[in-house]
Amino acid sequence: MSRVYIATTSPKKVITDYQKLLQKAQYLKGLKKGLPIVLKLNQAGERFYPASSTPPWQLEGVIKTLISDGIKPKDIIAIEDSSSQSLKISINNKWSSILKKYGVKLHHLSQEKYVDVKISSELSVLGNKIKLPKIIVGKNLITLSTLGMSARTTINGAVKNYFGILDSKKDYNFRVLNQILIDLLVIQREVHPGSFSVMDATIVGKEAYLPSGDWEIKNYILGSVDPVALDSTAVKMMGFNPLKTDYLSLAEDQGLGKASPKKIKVVGLDISKINWHFRRRDNFASRSIRLMSRSPFWIEKLLLRSPIIRGSVIQKLYRDYYWWNLVGKGKVGEFLKTDWGHFFQSF
Repeated sequence: MSRVYIATTSPKKVITDYQKLLQKAQYLKGLKKGLPIVLKLNQAGERFYPASSTPPWQLEGVIKTLISDGIKPKDIIAIEDSSSQSLKISINNKWSSILKKYGVKLHHLSQEKYVDVKISSELSVLGNKIKLPKIIVGKNLITLSTLGMSARTTINGAVKNYFGILDSKKDYNFRVLNQILIDLLVIQREVHPGSFSVMDATIVGKEAYLPSGDWEIKNYILGSVDPVALDSTAVKMMGFNPLKTDYLSLAEDQGLGKASPKKIKVVGLDISKINWHFRRRDNFASRSIRLMSRSPFWIEKLLLRSPIIRGSVIQKLYRDYYWWNLVGKGKVGEFLKTDWGHFFQSF
């Protein structure tokens, strides 16, 4: 049986609550003693948007816990996977001041060396010889995810956070994204001697594509050595059936984690009656992606993953100009008026 640890929190005590959560979960038992620890940050765009990228309080809570437990800053390797504007992402999400405060360096994977890594277990999509950042291989891993909806996988959570380590220059068939997530779980087990996952659900994304959807304040933080059980618990809280979430049921079938709520012990709170009644509500971006992914493969490759368009023209025009000026600025402005927004600005 897997254990998922959960706590309620508030801006006044969230950093301390992260420390308590990690200690209660005995996170160090999930890591191999003496090895450096990779912190996989989550980022979803150059600009800050609630429930999209690793929030500063999550980052500080984890780093502060590691250092208080005797981990030296030089052995904490923070990574993020943006292909451009890395400095702006770090500044806009308030990471820079925290990393400087604790003497931890942020590594941008677009600037790191990738090496061939042979995976002994069979992978269904990625192939058994893949390129991974040299800086992460053979080291412990802690993923810092945020909770939100996803158009293709129901949830953006702990498992999907690891997707960013893949070589950004390689094309991936997103029609089989659930199978790719299973491959990532296999890779994670082989590449990292130890791992732990923390999830921030203080602010949760309600729509299928972030950063462009609605958000809600929920005031929860979660953690587990089993990222599948962690995602399953979060999916259940959102109001969905974890066993009808493809990658979660596949993961349990293949012995990569527990997805069935009956096989997960939730520690800290009784969540049996929690149901946020989230629904799969598409927006323009998620509808466009789904339409293109159902088109002939060459069209998907051209529109979603060509060097000219992928992560560039379409996304930038829609998200950074049209949507940001029409909707995004106002939604962020609303967030900044909340207690969490005031706390965010204090970093």
